[in-house]
Order: sequence, then C-alpha cells, then structure tokens
Amino acid sequence: MVKVDVLIIGGSAAGLVAALTAKGEHPSKRVMMIRKESKVMIPCGIPYIFGSLENSDQNILPDAGLVNLGVEIIMDEVISIDTHLQTVKTARSMDVTYDRLILATGSLPNKPAWLKGKDLENVFVIPKNKDYLDHFSSLLSQFEHIIVVGGGFIGVEVSDELNKIGKKVTLIEKEPHILGLAFDEEIALDAEQLLISRGVKVINGVGLQSIQGDKKVEGVELCDGRMIEADAVILSMGYVPNNELAKASEIPLNEKGFIVVDEYMRTPIMNVFAAGDCAEKRDFSTKKISTTMLASTACAEARVAAMNLFHLSTIRRFSGTIGIYATNLGDTSYGVAGLTESVALKEGFDIICGKFQGIDRHPGKLSNAHKQMVKLVVAKESGRILGGLVIGGLSTGELTNVIGIAIQTGMTIYDLLTAQIGTHPRITASPAAYPLIKAAESIYHII
Repeated sequence: MVKVDVLIIGGSAAGLVAALTAKGEHPSKRVMMIRKESKVMIPCGIPYIFGSLENSDQNILPDAGLVNLGVEIIMDEVISIDTHLQTVKTARSMDVTYDRLILATGSLPNKPAWLKGKDLENVFVIPKNKDYLDHFSSLLSQFEHIIVVGGGFIGVEVSDELNKIGKKVTLIEKEPHILGLAFDEEIALDAEQLLISRGVKVINGVGLQSIQGDKKVEGVELCDGRMIEADAVILSMGYVPNNELAKASEIPLNEKGFIVVDEYMRTPIMNVFAAGDCAEKRDFSTKKISTTMLASTACAEARVAAMNLFHLSTIRRFSGTIGIYATNLGDTSYGVAGLTESVALKEGFDIICGKFQGIDRHPGKLSNAHKQMVKLVVAKESGRILGGLVIGGLSTGELTNVIGIAIQTGMTIYDLLTAQIGTHPRITASPAAYPLIKAAESIYHII
C-alpha cells in the first residue's frame, strides 16, 4: 500500500494545474498524479496537429515542471475508489491510500447512441488521446473529401486545418450559423463567411440523420434527405463528462452528469475534490448549471481545489464559469466572454449594448494592422459589464481576457471610461480610439 497526502486522478489541464498548485502550496506533502497517458496533449492545440503543426509531438504538455517540483507521476489507470477507506486501486494492481483526492478525469467526445453508422470504419472523433489522433493523422492521405459534423470551435478549427492541407471539407451545423451557440448572429456570420472564403463548404440549419456505408464510410444522410458522399466523417458534436469512475464510486453527479461540487470544488464526499471538465459548473451571471468545458476554466478550478485542500479560504472560491472563448481563422480572430446579447435577453436581463470598430495599430497604415471591433453587453440599471465580443487580429485573445476580468471583478462602463491603458503604435489601438473604451463610451451616451 502506497500512502500519499494528495492524489490526483487525470493529467490534462486540470490535473496538471492541481498537481503544480498542491505541491507549490504544500512543498512537504507527497503529491501523486495517476494518469493513463504517457504524453498529454495540449487540449486547445489539438486541431492544429492536422495542419499548422508538423505532428502531435509539437503539442505536448511538458512534465518537467511537475518532476522538478517533486510531483510523482504514475502511468496507470484507476479502476476503483473506496471513499470510506480513502484508497484507490489501479489496473496494474497498485493500491494507494490518500489524505485528499482530486478527480480531474476530464471529458470524452460525444458519440450519440442514436446515430446510425457511427461505428463504421473512418468515422472519427477528436479526443485528447495522442495514440488515437496519431492513428487518425496517419490515415489522412487516404481521404479526399471529409465531412465534419458540428460547427463549434473544434469543428470549425479542424475544418480550417484540414482545408489548409488540401482536403475537400464540408462542415455540417444544425444551428443557423457556425459558432452560433457562442456568438451573437452578426459575429457568427462574419466567421462563417470567412471560413467559406477560405475554401470550406458550410451547410447550416440541418442536422445529421445517419452515416452511410457498408463497412467503411461512403457518405452521410442529412435530416432533410440530402445525401453527401465522403471518405471520412469527423464527429465534433460536443463532449460529455468522463464520470464513470465517480459514478461507480458513488460520488454524486448532477442531472447533466457532472460531479457535484461547491465553490471550493469540494464534492459531497469527505476529502474528495473535483475540477475540470468532469466537475459541475454554474454560469457566473445566471448561476444556472452550465455545460461549458474549457481548459482555462479547468485550470482556474484546479487552482481553487488545490488551494483549499487542507484549509478553506473565503477568498479562494470559484464563483462560476464566465465562458471565455477565442478562435482564429487566418489573420482574423474572434473572442467572447460572458453573456452574449441574445443569451442576456433570453435570461431576462435588462441590457444595453454598444460597439465600436477601429484599428489595432496606430497609425492604421502600419504592417499587420487589423480591424478591431468590440461589442459590450451591459446591465442597464448599473452599467455592469455582463459580456463582450471581439473581432480582431492576434491581440483578440488577450483583449477578450481583459473583458473576462472586467466581468469577474464587477467592473462597469464607468470604470472603463476612467481606465488607464498603455499603448504602442505597433501593438495596440490608439489611446484616443481604443475600441474597448469607445464601446463603453457609446453606451454611456445613451444609458
């Protein structure tokens, strides 16, 4: 029997950050991570192994930080947890007793049970499994026409990457527009038109009925009866929490299948925490159960869990997922943080929106200049920022993060109007026409 102070199950984003934080907070504690993978993929970088990167080895989370800090890494699979005895058993017959346990088992690609033909040869998903993805990549040369089902971030990015290497790609999305669940319509439409201009065929507003073929994929049937030929199909239909271990161990799950946790990431079981895609989430603004799964959210949750393992801190809590996303198509990027206008209205918030479009360099004739549009969603009665959307160049991701911080800290448009910012001609918009502040100003004039 091996005894550890902190045991972490899972080695992706949440597991990595939980281990680093736990050992950093408690250097004298024995911290162990058990994971199945010898090499762990960088989750958000997975689509780029099909085009922009030479291979999956260029998309690996390094172990050096863990090893140098003194975290023990065990390549094995936990097959059972006894929460009463505080022990786990692994597939290789290892028994470990823990003082504190963090479940970071992540998520799995959704492969709907109702989908006929889902198990045909050359039907793929996008998991965080290097061996699977390497096998998929090795087969790409055999395929000319690939159908991607699902126009969320991963579906869009994989489609764009496959298009880059010369594949004929058709992206099928049942919503009116790709990225329609993340962005307001005008932003989603902008991204959709750009993707089409880059060579991807997009079919919107119709779902997948079945995948056709004898033993191998021959094509798909859409819900409107259309048949489309294909050599391969990639299902990018969302992810589900990897909860089988928790379920078998009688660790409570919510109605969506996520492990129940509180603001400190504690489960209802003594000394058991959960973080990342497997853990329950609530929306930051509405407090409703959320199904958002993001590596950035997972890292935040993991820090909270690890910082509260041995004593609770009232200032180290996870107050809900803001939902901060960004994606990139060519030289244009799209970002969103918090509530979109459509979601805010649906939830019943009394809101006002403002937007401003400028240039992310000054003067705009400098090289690499790109249009930069910011849209803010603001509570009318208080001016508090509920959400924001960005279209721009490579600075879009960081500007979206700034909006996320503004939401989390309860900033208002008045705070933005008096905010001090640093600018430089080659890397930011003009201080006199900074789109984030100008969008706030447009609301101030009518609020």
